[in-house]
Amino acid sequence: MTFVVVTGGPGAGKSTFIYGLEAAGFRRTEEAGRAIIQDQVAIGGPALPWLDPVLFAEMMLQWELRSHRAAQDEEGPVFFDRGVPDVVGYLRLEGRPVPAHVDAAAKSFRYHHEVFVAPPWPEIFENDAERRQTLEEASLTYDRVTEAYLDYGYSLVELPRLTVRERVGFVLRHLRRA
Repeated sequence: MTFVVVTGGPGAGKSTFIYGLEAAGFRRTEEAGRAIIQDQVAIGGPALPWLDPVLFAEMMLQWELRSHRAAQDEEGPVFFDRGVPDVVGYLRLEGRPVPAHVDAAAKSFRYHHEVFVAPPWPEIFENDAERRQTLEEASLTYDRVTEAYLDYGYSLVELPRLTVRERVGFVLRHLRRA
């Protein structure tokens, strides 16, 4: 399996790390949540987490399914900035039921059995136009998302709080051993 997920709470350095992997020559996907928020704000759309969390989750699910399909045509490993189980974690965080079709997607659209998780990192956490959560909310997101991956049978590998270059080396060494 060459689909490798990087997940965790907001503001823990996931996307920056994934850009580092891209700079090292690896394929990557775009994070669904941030892109959807940017697009919805630009068009005045309703699929925003602070307006309609269920619609936002549906859009994230569709984004992740499309990313999974598109990655099937890529050579070598593809690093995913979140995956389908993140949608499950988000719905749980929001106190919403997980619809049967979301559960089915998390069971069907699979990734490498080891998922890299970025733990909360207060020293680098920042808010921006798309990231409105507090550090506490980001930590709760981390908890719900990692629980979701465990529930779907994945093993978690915590990313150390290191520089991007050191994180890239850590992941590549880990994948070679696996």
